[in-house]
Amino acid sequence: MQTEEHDSGLKAGLLKSCGTCRVLVGVTGSVAALKLPVLVSQLLQLSGVDVRVVTTEHAKHFYNPAEVSVKVYDDKDEWELWTQRSDPVLHIELRRWADLFVIAPLDANTLGKIANGICDNLLTCVVRAWDTSRPLLFCPAMNTAMWQHPITAQQVSRLTEFGYVEIPCIAKKLVCGDEGGFSV
Repeated sequence: MQTEEHDSGLKAGLLKSCGTCRVLVGVTGSVAALKLPVLVSQLLQLSGVDVRVVTTEHAKHFYNPAEVSVKVYDDKDEWELWTQRSDPVLHIELRRWADLFVIAPLDANTLGKIANGICDNLLTCVVRAWDTSRPLLFCPAMNTAMWQHPITAQQVSRLTEFGYVEIPCIAKKLVCGDEGGFSV
């Protein structure tokens, strides 16, 4: 059963502050997710920036949550928070809270889900509910063979049609030894 303390903790964590830019960072299951602690740290160095993270389960494989200095939300939080009709819905609360949504990295799996309207986890539900008058930046990160597959260009194009902004991949040596697409 939902406790008032848990509910008020969520509300306190998502209160809007005047003069603050609220950045929601989405992180998906690419090896580039290992850079999440650095990304969050650098964002927090900017004056007036408040940061929260929404993660997929697969992304957790690549970073240590103890090294992320802000609240990290996951699928479990979505389902533990909501027990009855009057309870807040986390993906809607995160969408309301954020001024900017940055998905870094965006793996091939989640790219495909977003491009096709699939929302089967907290991150993709936030995207599906996103207010398209607010900026959403996405940073694709995947193996070169995946990046070069014809469906990838179609999916990236679909996201830009939604009004989302691509932060292009950079080429570098990948963990598997290939040279190719990588971001963040």
